[in-house]
Amino acid sequence: MRKLANSELDRKNVEEFKASEKTPIIVVLDDVRSLHNIGSVFRTCDAFLIEKVYLCGITATPPNKEIHKTALGATDTVEWEYAKEVVEVVKGLKEQGVSVQSVEQVEKSVMLHDFKVETDVKYALVFGNEVKGVNQEVVDLSNGVIEIPQLGTKHSLNISVSAGIVIWDLFQQMQ
Repeated sequence: MRKLANSELDRKNVEEFKASEKTPIIVVLDDVRSLHNIGSVFRTCDAFLIEKVYLCGITATPPNKEIHKTALGATDTVEWEYAKEVVEVVKGLKEQGVSVQSVEQVEKSVMLHDFKVETDVKYALVFGNEVKGVNQEVVDLSNGVIEIPQLGTKHSLNISVSAGIVIWDLFQQMQ
């Protein structure tokens, strides 16, 4: 086996990306403090043609050289918007018929492997602060809560890792 060169990967350019049909997933980052996590989420969203990213609260916005280190240009392809109040974003998405799913550890959460994507439904995935998680008010407003099963000694995964896992799972179910 030979490793492929970047030129052989047949990737979209920025214009092709913007013109492409998007995966019906919106990502909401609430009070994410790590610039590298933000950039990594952008890069994952680019990889799976995610429709949009909302950056809320203290979550930093592009252009930012620390975000760029991990986003590698994905902030130029993935549509994004800043909103101070995550609750207003969630309410607005729900009014548009979007199914809002927080990714958190709560009572009565649905384990990721049990979550079934519905046809013709647009989803918003809410990821919270690295320490405090998803705001309780947002959890209360959500249509549901998805939890990633974890079997080790740690209580959580890095937010960019969580985003990658959940986005991939929903993406592959939608294919």
